Amino acid sequence: MKINSNTVIIGKRVILVPYKKKHVEKYWKWMQSEEIREQTASEELTIEEEYENQESWYMDEHKITFIILDKDLLLENERDENGYSNENDIKSMIGDVNIFFNEYEDIEGTGELEVMIAEPTSRRKGLAREAISILMGYGVEKLSTKKYIVKIGESNQPSIQMFNSMNFKQIGDVNVFKEILLEFENGDNNTNLLNLKNNDYFKTLIFKNWE
Repeated sequence: MKINSNTVIIGKRVILVPYKKKHVEKYWKWMQSEEIREQTASEELTIEEEYENQESWYMDEHKITFIILDKDLLLENERDENGYSNENDIKSMIGDVNIFFNEYEDIEGTGELEVMIAEPTSRRKGLAREAISILMGYGVEKLSTKKYIVKIGESNQPSIQMFNSMNFKQIGDVNVFKEILLEFENGDNNTNLLNLKNNDYFKTLIFKNWE
């Protein structure tokens, strides 16, 4: 989506940057993994098709995509005063995080979340949780998101446990695709939803333009 095409969000341990052409080759290499394709319900693409994907996602008004960077993989002399420089995005890329706005959902402004930590050494460190938290707050603040859902393969227990710990609850049974549907509990008068952008952590985030 063009609205985030020049947006960089700097968190405590991760940085979210827009998915640019410079990121495609490494992203494509990640997606050669059968395990990752299975977990993300993705098809194997040629690198040319992945470049086309990147361009289509940029133009798609219903999808927000950010590449996740691990701040620990940026050396001190590679950071600006906010802890970020886009000169070494490739080295610090560890995954991506997305929101899809599906017009067929029952509530307008429903965002379906996805997160992938592709680098094995960056898993189980809380980085996916931080990236999702940032994106959810961004969605409420900038995109007027009213509801969050996530669909996860029933065998992906680490992701299910993470979202359960973030106020997501299962809705219904496992579907024909062997996925479960989780929905964020907005709370009375949407208190949980609004707190995504009003909490102390979100207020510490640094927003800057891609340069």
